[in-house]
Amino acid sequence: MPRQLTPIARLAGLLASLVFALVGAMPTTDTAPSSAQNVIAKMVASNPALQSYRAHVHVDMHMLNFPYLSPQLDGTSYYKKPASYEVIFESVPFYMKNFSRLFVDVGQPSSWQRDQNVVLVGPRMLDGRTYLVLRMTKKIHSDILDHTDAYVDPHTYEVARMEWYYRSGGTIVITQSYRTQHGFVVPSSQHAAIDIPRVHAVGDVVFDEYQINVGVDDAVFSQ
Repeated sequence: MPRQLTPIARLAGLLASLVFALVGAMPTTDTAPSSAQNVIAKMVASNPALQSYRAHVHVDMHMLNFPYLSPQLDGTSYYKKPASYEVIFESVPFYMKNFSRLFVDVGQPSSWQRDQNVVLVGPRMLDGRTYLVLRMTKKIHSDILDHTDAYVDPHTYEVARMEWYYRSGGTIVITQSYRTQHGFVVPSSQHAAIDIPRVHAVGDVVFDEYQINVGVDDAVFSQ
């Protein structure tokens, strides 16, 4: 007479089948990035036919403490392969000059290793999703910046989030979203949260009016 499985036994069997199915669907360690260089190489390999672009950039900043200013910035974002990226704003208030550089610092992964040591920290869960975290420290010691963490989507190899940690205890966090434009994946928007001594602010950035694979003068990147 066949043995009857109890409900608990049936559940255990189903769970075991599910586990084996999930394990079979997971990427093997052979294909998982083993170093920061591997991750950056995969990031650079995305959008292989994208040679350059220009895009309009609009920034809305809101200070959350005195003097509660809400400046707006407009400018142009430039990219040229392999590793040139710049954002030039039309007019920047004197108190915004340092912060305007943040939108350049997200930049291109292929340029991160020029002046920074980059290591793979490993996977990290954030808001229910797993990211690969790269940690960057300045090759020349900085008295201001301690380190920067970049959160990379392991499926698309796009930068989803960057966190700057300052020796003063302050932090700046930028999250970035993307969209497909003329068949290429390009930045769509950013949200910044600034929490450093004497400055608490949030900012939102929109990228639009993309011109893809157009001529970009190298002089743009020497400004």
